Amino acid sequence: MNFEKTLRQTVEEHGLMAKKALGQNFLLDQNITDKIIRLSLEKQGIKNFKNFNVLEIGPGPGGLTRAILKAIPKKLILIEMDKRCVQIMEELNTQTSIEMQIINDDALKVEFSAFNLDNFQIISNLPYNISVPLLTKWLINVEKIDAMTLMFQKEVADRICAPIKTKNYGRLSVLSQLVCNVDRLLTLNPECFVPAPKIQSTVLLFKPLIQRPSQELLQKVEKLTLEAFSQRRKMIRQSLKNIPDIEKKCLHANIALTARAEEITPEQYLMLAQRL
Repeated sequence: MNFEKTLRQTVEEHGLMAKKALGQNFLLDQNITDKIIRLSLEKQGIKNFKNFNVLEIGPGPGGLTRAILKAIPKKLILIEMDKRCVQIMEELNTQTSIEMQIINDDALKVEFSAFNLDNFQIISNLPYNISVPLLTKWLINVEKIDAMTLMFQKEVADRICAPIKTKNYGRLSVLSQLVCNVDRLLTLNPECFVPAPKIQSTVLLFKPLIQRPSQELLQKVEKLTLEAFSQRRKMIRQSLKNIPDIEKKCLHANIALTARAEEITPEQYLMLAQRL
Protein backbone atom coordinates (compact mmCIF):
# COMPACT_ATOMS: atom_id res chain seq x y z
CA MET A 1 0.00 0.00 0.00
CA ASN A 2 1.46 3.34 -1.06
CA PHE A 3 0.78 6.58 0.78
CA GLU A 4 0.99 10.00 -0.84
CA LYS A 5 3.31 11.51 1.80
CA THR A 6 5.85 10.26 4.31
CA LEU A 7 5.09 10.58 8.02
CA ARG A 8 7.55 13.43 8.40
CA GLN A 9 6.08 15.28 5.43
CA THR A 10 2.63 14.90 6.98
CA VAL A 11 3.81 16.20 10.35
CA GLU A 12 5.58 19.20 8.77
CA GLU A 13 2.62 20.05 6.55
CA HIS A 14 0.24 20.10 9.51
CA GLY A 15 2.68 21.79 11.89
CA LEU A 16 2.06 18.91 14.26
CA MET A 17 4.02 19.50 17.44
CA ALA A 18 3.32 16.86 20.10
CA LYS A 19 1.27 18.12 23.05
CA LYS A 20 2.54 17.14 26.50
CA ALA A 21 -0.96 17.60 27.97
CA LEU A 22 -2.22 14.79 25.71
CA GLY A 23 0.70 12.50 26.56
CA GLN A 24 1.90 12.58 22.96
CA ASN A 25 5.25 11.21 21.79
CA PHE A 26 5.14 10.52 18.08
CA LEU A 27 6.80 7.50 16.48
CA LEU A 28 7.78 8.71 13.01
CA ASP A 29 10.06 5.88 11.84
CA GLN A 30 7.90 3.75 9.56
CA ASN A 31 10.43 0.89 9.78
CA ILE A 32 9.76 0.67 13.52
CA THR A 33 5.96 0.88 13.25
CA ASP A 34 6.01 -1.80 10.54
CA LYS A 35 8.20 -3.95 12.80
CA ILE A 36 5.75 -3.65 15.70
CA ILE A 37 2.89 -4.97 13.56
CA ARG A 38 5.08 -7.67 11.99
CA LEU A 39 6.20 -8.97 15.40
CA SER A 40 2.63 -8.93 16.70
CA LEU A 41 1.36 -10.93 13.71
CA GLU A 42 4.24 -13.41 13.96
CA LYS A 43 3.68 -13.98 17.68
CA GLN A 44 -0.02 -14.57 17.05
CA GLY A 45 0.75 -16.97 14.21
CA ILE A 46 -1.27 -15.00 11.63
CA LYS A 47 -0.28 -13.33 8.34
CA ASN A 48 -2.56 -10.29 8.50
CA PHE A 49 -5.65 -8.78 10.14
CA LYS A 50 -8.12 -9.73 7.40
CA ASN A 51 -10.26 -11.67 9.90
CA PHE A 52 -10.20 -8.93 12.52
CA ASN A 53 -11.56 -5.50 13.20
CA VAL A 54 -8.83 -3.29 14.67
CA LEU A 55 -9.22 -0.48 17.19
CA GLU A 56 -6.35 2.02 17.47
CA ILE A 57 -6.19 4.54 20.31
CA GLY A 58 -4.39 7.85 19.75
CA PRO A 59 -3.07 7.32 16.19
CA GLY A 60 -1.37 10.74 16.15
CA PRO A 61 0.21 11.36 12.74
CA GLY A 62 -0.55 7.76 11.70
CA GLY A 63 2.66 5.73 11.88
CA LEU A 64 1.06 2.65 13.41
CA THR A 65 -2.10 3.38 11.43
CA ARG A 66 -0.24 2.95 8.15
CA ALA A 67 1.35 -0.29 9.38
CA ILE A 68 -2.08 -1.61 10.43
CA LEU A 69 -3.60 -0.70 7.04
CA LYS A 70 -0.81 -2.65 5.28
CA ALA A 71 -2.00 -5.70 7.27
CA ILE A 72 -5.51 -5.28 5.73
CA PRO A 73 -7.95 -5.32 8.69
CA LYS A 74 -11.65 -5.88 8.03
CA LYS A 75 -12.30 -2.46 9.57
CA LEU A 76 -10.12 0.09 11.35
CA ILE A 77 -11.62 2.22 14.13
CA LEU A 78 -9.55 5.18 15.31
CA ILE A 79 -10.13 7.13 18.52
CA GLU A 80 -8.26 10.44 18.65
CA MET A 81 -8.73 13.50 20.89
CA ASP A 82 -6.49 15.86 18.91
CA LYS A 83 -8.45 17.45 16.05
CA ARG A 84 -5.20 18.07 14.15
CA CYS A 85 -4.59 14.32 14.05
CA VAL A 86 -8.22 13.65 13.10
CA GLN A 87 -7.62 15.71 9.94
CA ILE A 88 -4.61 13.53 9.10
CA MET A 89 -6.70 10.39 9.60
CA GLU A 90 -9.38 11.79 7.29
CA GLU A 91 -6.73 12.34 4.60
CA LEU A 92 -5.45 8.80 5.11
CA ASN A 93 -8.99 7.50 4.73
CA THR A 94 -9.08 8.80 1.14
CA GLN A 95 -6.01 6.72 0.28
CA THR A 96 -7.31 3.27 1.24
CA SER A 97 -10.19 0.99 0.32
CA ILE A 98 -10.30 -0.38 3.88
CA GLU A 99 -13.27 0.82 5.93
CA MET A 100 -12.19 3.38 8.52
CA GLN A 101 -14.22 4.94 11.34
CA ILE A 102 -12.68 8.04 12.93
CA ILE A 103 -13.91 9.10 16.36
CA ASN A 104 -12.85 12.44 17.86
CA ASP A 105 -13.23 11.64 21.56
CA ASP A 106 -11.53 10.63 24.80
CA ALA A 107 -10.74 6.89 24.73
CA LEU A 108 -11.54 6.63 28.45
CA LYS A 109 -15.14 7.61 27.68
CA VAL A 110 -15.73 5.35 24.68
CA GLU A 111 -17.47 2.02 25.33
CA PHE A 112 -16.79 -0.99 23.10
CA SER A 113 -20.46 -1.94 23.12
CA ALA A 114 -21.12 1.06 20.87
CA PHE A 115 -19.23 -0.66 18.02
CA ASN A 116 -21.08 -3.99 18.27
CA LEU A 117 -18.03 -5.87 16.96
CA ASP A 118 -16.74 -9.39 17.51
CA ASN A 119 -13.16 -10.53 16.85
CA PHE A 120 -11.36 -7.26 17.34
CA GLN A 121 -7.84 -6.34 18.30
CA ILE A 122 -6.60 -3.22 20.04
CA ILE A 123 -3.33 -1.66 18.88
CA SER A 124 -1.86 1.49 20.35
CA ASN A 125 1.16 3.55 21.21
CA LEU A 126 -0.73 4.47 24.36
CA PRO A 127 -0.67 8.04 25.63
CA TYR A 128 1.46 7.75 28.78
CA ASN A 129 -0.99 9.66 30.97
CA ILE A 130 -3.93 7.27 30.43
CA SER A 131 -2.21 3.94 29.72
CA VAL A 132 -2.90 2.33 33.13
CA PRO A 133 -6.62 3.22 33.45
CA LEU A 134 -7.19 2.15 29.83
CA LEU A 135 -5.47 -1.20 30.32
CA THR A 136 -7.37 -1.85 33.55
CA LYS A 137 -10.65 -1.10 31.80
CA TRP A 138 -9.82 -3.43 28.91
CA LEU A 139 -8.67 -6.30 31.14
CA ILE A 140 -11.96 -6.24 33.04
CA ASN A 141 -13.96 -6.04 29.78
CA VAL A 142 -11.92 -8.45 27.68
CA GLU A 143 -14.71 -10.76 26.47
CA LYS A 144 -14.69 -9.72 22.79
CA ILE A 145 -11.02 -8.76 22.53
CA ASP A 146 -8.88 -11.23 20.59
CA ALA A 147 -5.52 -9.56 21.26
CA MET A 148 -3.95 -6.26 22.32
CA THR A 149 -0.65 -4.89 21.00
CA LEU A 150 0.19 -2.00 23.31
CA MET A 151 3.15 0.27 23.98
CA PHE A 152 3.88 1.46 27.52
CA GLN A 153 6.61 3.21 29.41
CA LYS A 154 9.09 0.42 30.16
CA GLU A 155 8.54 0.73 33.91
CA VAL A 156 4.80 0.11 33.41
CA ALA A 157 5.54 -2.89 31.18
CA ASP A 158 7.87 -4.21 33.89
CA ARG A 159 5.04 -3.93 36.43
CA ILE A 160 2.63 -5.79 34.13
CA CYS A 161 5.06 -8.71 33.65
CA ALA A 162 6.52 -8.79 37.19
CA PRO A 163 6.60 -12.08 39.13
CA ILE A 164 5.63 -12.27 42.81
CA LYS A 165 8.09 -11.22 45.52
CA THR A 166 9.55 -8.42 43.40
CA LYS A 167 9.29 -4.65 43.84
CA ASN A 168 7.48 -4.24 40.50
CA TYR A 169 4.76 -6.79 41.34
CA GLY A 170 1.43 -5.08 41.99
CA ARG A 171 -2.18 -4.60 40.92
CA LEU A 172 -1.36 -4.47 37.21
CA SER A 173 0.66 -7.68 37.48
CA VAL A 174 -2.22 -9.53 39.15
CA LEU A 175 -4.97 -8.37 36.78
CA SER A 176 -2.89 -8.81 33.62
CA GLN A 177 -1.68 -12.31 34.53
CA LEU A 178 -5.14 -13.53 35.55
CA VAL A 179 -6.62 -12.47 32.22
CA CYS A 180 -3.91 -12.78 29.58
CA ASN A 181 -0.70 -14.33 28.39
CA VAL A 182 1.65 -11.36 28.03
CA ASP A 183 4.71 -11.32 25.76
CA ARG A 184 7.32 -8.60 25.30
CA LEU A 185 7.73 -7.79 21.60
CA LEU A 186 10.42 -5.10 21.70
CA THR A 187 11.81 -2.17 23.70
CA LEU A 188 12.45 1.22 22.09
CA ASN A 189 14.92 3.89 23.11
CA PRO A 190 13.78 7.51 23.65
CA GLU A 191 15.50 8.63 20.42
CA CYS A 192 12.87 6.73 18.40
CA PHE A 193 10.23 9.31 19.38
CA VAL A 194 9.50 12.96 18.68
CA PRO A 195 9.87 14.57 21.14
CA ALA A 196 12.17 12.07 22.87
CA PRO A 197 10.78 11.08 26.29
CA LYS A 198 13.14 10.51 29.22
CA ILE A 199 12.37 6.82 29.42
CA GLN A 200 12.37 3.67 27.28
CA SER A 201 9.14 2.22 25.91
CA THR A 202 8.12 -1.43 25.61
CA VAL A 203 5.57 -3.06 23.30
CA LEU A 204 3.58 -5.92 24.84
CA LEU A 205 1.24 -8.44 23.24
CA PHE A 206 -1.74 -9.51 25.38
CA LYS A 207 -3.61 -12.69 24.41
CA PRO A 208 -6.70 -13.36 26.58
CA LEU A 209 -6.71 -16.75 28.27
CA ILE A 210 -9.44 -19.21 27.31
CA GLN A 211 -10.13 -19.91 30.98
CA ARG A 212 -10.27 -16.59 32.82
CA PRO A 213 -12.25 -15.01 35.68
CA SER A 214 -15.63 -13.39 35.10
CA GLN A 215 -15.99 -9.64 34.91
CA GLU A 216 -17.63 -9.62 38.34
CA LEU A 217 -14.73 -11.53 39.90
CA LEU A 218 -12.14 -9.30 38.22
CA GLN A 219 -13.82 -6.23 39.68
CA LYS A 220 -13.51 -7.82 43.12
CA VAL A 221 -9.85 -8.63 42.50
CA GLU A 222 -9.26 -5.02 41.44
CA LYS A 223 -10.74 -3.69 44.71
CA LEU A 224 -8.91 -6.30 46.77
CA THR A 225 -5.52 -5.53 45.25
CA LEU A 226 -6.14 -1.80 45.61
CA GLU A 227 -6.42 -2.27 49.36
CA ALA A 228 -3.54 -4.73 49.63
CA PHE A 229 -0.99 -2.85 47.53
CA SER A 230 -1.85 0.60 48.87
CA GLN A 231 -0.30 -0.71 52.12
CA ARG A 232 2.14 -3.16 50.58
CA ARG A 233 4.64 -2.98 53.48
CA LYS A 234 2.01 -4.20 55.94
CA MET A 235 1.05 -7.81 56.61
CA ILE A 236 -2.16 -8.89 54.93
CA ARG A 237 -4.00 -9.27 58.25
CA GLN A 238 -3.51 -5.53 58.69
CA SER A 239 -3.94 -4.22 55.13
CA LEU A 240 -7.14 -6.27 54.62
CA LYS A 241 -8.47 -6.00 58.16
CA ASN A 242 -11.69 -4.34 56.91
CA ILE A 243 -12.74 -7.56 55.16
CA PRO A 244 -15.06 -9.61 57.41
CA ASP A 245 -13.59 -12.96 58.53
CA ILE A 246 -10.33 -12.24 56.72
CA GLU A 247 -8.60 -15.00 58.72
CA LYS A 248 -10.95 -17.72 57.42
CA LYS A 249 -10.83 -16.36 53.87
CA CYS A 250 -7.02 -16.35 53.88
CA LEU A 251 -6.96 -19.89 55.25
CA HIS A 252 -9.19 -21.04 52.37
CA ALA A 253 -6.83 -19.39 49.85
CA ASN A 254 -3.73 -20.80 51.60
CA ILE A 255 -2.49 -17.27 52.37
CA ALA A 256 -0.48 -16.71 55.54
CA LEU A 257 -1.79 -13.77 57.57
CA THR A 258 1.79 -12.59 57.91
CA ALA A 259 2.23 -12.41 54.12
CA ARG A 260 2.61 -9.05 52.42
CA ALA A 261 0.84 -8.02 49.22
CA GLU A 262 3.74 -8.86 46.91
CA GLU A 263 3.99 -12.42 48.32
CA ILE A 264 0.49 -13.44 47.20
CA THR A 265 0.03 -15.02 43.76
CA PRO A 266 -2.61 -13.86 41.25
CA GLU A 267 -4.42 -17.19 41.77
CA GLN A 268 -4.53 -16.64 45.55
CA TYR A 269 -5.98 -13.16 45.07
CA LEU A 270 -8.62 -14.74 42.84
CA MET A 271 -9.47 -17.37 45.47
CA LEU A 272 -9.78 -14.61 48.06
CA ALA A 273 -12.04 -12.59 45.75
CA GLN A 274 -14.28 -15.64 45.30
CA ARG A 275 -15.01 -15.55 49.07
CA LEU A 276 -16.04 -11.89 49.10
